[in-house]
Amino acid sequence: MALDEVVITRAIVSRYLEKFLDCIRTETAVVGGGPSGLVAACFLARAGRRVVLFERKLGIGGGMWGGGMLFNEIVVQEEARGLLESFGVRTRRFEEGYSTADAVETVGALAYHAVQAGVRILNGVSVEDVVVREGRVIGLVINWSAVQVAGLHVDPLTVHADWVVDATGHDSEVLAVIERKAGIRLLTATGKRLGEQSMWAERAEQLTVENTREICPGVYVAGMAVNACFGGPRMGPIFGGMLLSGRRAAELILSRLEPTREVRP
Repeated sequence: MALDEVVITRAIVSRYLEKFLDCIRTETAVVGGGPSGLVAACFLARAGRRVVLFERKLGIGGGMWGGGMLFNEIVVQEEARGLLESFGVRTRRFEEGYSTADAVETVGALAYHAVQAGVRILNGVSVEDVVVREGRVIGLVINWSAVQVAGLHVDPLTVHADWVVDATGHDSEVLAVIERKAGIRLLTATGKRLGEQSMWAERAEQLTVENTREICPGVYVAGMAVNACFGGPRMGPIFGGMLLSGRRAAELILSRLEPTREVRP
């Protein structure tokens, strides 16, 4: 069969527009496609909820790809090993309480299961602002990441969401915008982000999960953004806390939503 380049172009544009239009009004918008964002989005979608995930880079997975110092193995503690294996990731016990997994396999599995569950992932898209009504975040202002990199004067577009999850890692990008522009107090001691502290893996893993919560009206924080917001330490290439934080964020949001009959396996 002869191939027509115009048909190829039409197929890509029309299918992407279908996907994009399905995302401009959603229940939950997850910002950041690292481990916590992927897990949160997947658990929400498995419960039959409408979820879109925005990732500013072309590739998802956050810092998980490189493991520790480009040794692409990750460590998870016992509490998270079962969660990882539920995604089909093979783990190997290293010693009591520590298991390892291949970083590439892990990212691939999380992404595959998220998409199969129904998560819409839009990569190459950055969040540059939020939409606020009556002191509550109700949406995001988005643009192509390439537009930002090039410094082009191109106006953004808007999506609305009942809930937003900031899973943008160390930079806590959504909360940074809220702090700078929205005039909304965050649920911290100062009402602002406290900043990430130096490495302490055990404490960081604990606080990442404990402090996963609604940080301001309409916005939950998950993963490394939790410690950047609440002043917790960083944890390095151990990823259990981020995985468990993503699941907790999904559980907290699900507890606020009306039940749905559509539950995906």
